[in-house]
Amino acid sequence: MAESLTIKQASVWASERLGRVVTPSNISYLINYGRLKKIEKENKIFVALHELESYYARLQREREQRWENGRHDGEVCWKLSFQEYKEAETTKHVHRLHPYKGKFIPQLVEYFLDEHTDEFKTKSVFKAGDIVLDPFCGSGTTLVQASELGLHAVGIDISFFNSMISNLKVMEFDSNDLLQHIALMTKKLEENKASQHVRVFDREISEELSTFNDTFFLKNSIKQKIHAGDMEDSSYGIACEKKILPKYRNLCAHHKIKINNASDKRFLDKWFLYPVKQEILLIKKYIDTIEESSTRRLLQLVLSRTMRSCRATRHADLATLRDAVSAPYYCRKHGKICKPLFSALGWWRRYTHDTLRRLQVYASLRKPSFQCCLIGDARVLNIETALANAHSELHKEFLCKKFRGIFSSPPYVGLIDYHEQHAYAYDLFDFPRQDEQEIGALCRGQGWQARKDYTQAIARVLLQAQNFMRNDCDIFLVANDKYKLYPVIAEKAGLKIHKTYHRPVLNRSEGDKGAYSETIFHMRRAL
Repeated sequence: MAESLTIKQASVWASERLGRVVTPSNISYLINYGRLKKIEKENKIFVALHELESYYARLQREREQRWENGRHDGEVCWKLSFQEYKEAETTKHVHRLHPYKGKFIPQLVEYFLDEHTDEFKTKSVFKAGDIVLDPFCGSGTTLVQASELGLHAVGIDISFFNSMISNLKVMEFDSNDLLQHIALMTKKLEENKASQHVRVFDREISEELSTFNDTFFLKNSIKQKIHAGDMEDSSYGIACEKKILPKYRNLCAHHKIKINNASDKRFLDKWFLYPVKQEILLIKKYIDTIEESSTRRLLQLVLSRTMRSCRATRHADLATLRDAVSAPYYCRKHGKICKPLFSALGWWRRYTHDTLRRLQVYASLRKPSFQCCLIGDARVLNIETALANAHSELHKEFLCKKFRGIFSSPPYVGLIDYHEQHAYAYDLFDFPRQDEQEIGALCRGQGWQARKDYTQAIARVLLQAQNFMRNDCDIFLVANDKYKLYPVIAEKAGLKIHKTYHRPVLNRSEGDKGAYSETIFHMRRAL
């Protein structure tokens, strides 16, 4: 084999090596960010084969080590890792309408809900027309996959925003009404940006940064040194920040651009630069005038997604906010000087287009069935009454069939504050919050008392759910049970663990790329 490969040849080689698709763009990314050295000859770009082999071997070793550090005892179902799927496939169609921490991938849900068999799951449990319950609905993955398989599904979530996301994913929309409002709102944003001189300012600071980064960062030798650990990137980056800052301040003064808000008490004031905040408020004002409720809610979701990408923070900190930034900064994720956003227009355009495309794809896949997410505390909610008020057709199905079973991923102990992760949306739209009723919230920690409260809460949810389920119900719960709580939970809920499936989690979309393992508990009523 040749000692050097073109980008296309490298993508083919890597795809065969890993058993999944590695695109030319993936290889270009590794070159651009110093993972692989760029070789130029005869006006073409090559990479050294030995470097490619070394990179993927090191990646595999690191992944295996992370897996070993987080693995469960017992038989591992590697098939359930779904490592052959790219992120675009694990976030397909409406599953990516809005970011959400802690969701499971649709392939996992489909595996257990679909009517197929293999060496691990030898008997199908759910059939088309059955009703599945997800008492920890989150962003609605179970509901969406149930609709693709012709299953009815009911979700429950304590968070208003989570319930909103879930219901919007499975709702039908008037596409013409959506297109009309999107076009009008985009035009208003364009006119506003031009009138505030932000467009010219944004272009000029972008040009300055492009020239600056070409000089101080984008030389392949510098990137290679940083990636190899031969150069300490933080001190070098901070020094470069200081060099670009005077030019940035001069451009702000020249174009009379106001950057900071008068106060930082509200989320909107602290985490959005003044020009971005004004655009957000302009969009919200328009959305509030829309009469069609489904269109209004969907555009609220698009605006929320736009807001998340426009927060004034470093690119590496989008998943977990650390510090607000109001000037160009050294970005460890991209290995150069980046800038905060001064306009929401670009992301608004991108997400409106993306949302319409995802809805169209999903509409072609869904089968005739009903789905709905209820807002409430699953420990005490009277599901029959709530369902009668929320969805009459689904309520009729429930009266005939009851729930065949559960497929859900309960919150993990002390890992996520589910309301706070969408604080920007709660702040802007003034949605009601019920943080104190969250189970296993991050703010309560992972101590002995937190684990005890968590165990009792999950057991109560399962006990309450059984009041509305068939006697022969099957319950599947996905959990990273490092504290060994679920055997106790099952006993308290009058259930018996029928089977467990240990799943390695190797590909993650959040900032924390560490591999870990989780268990799918298959439970049935104790005899």
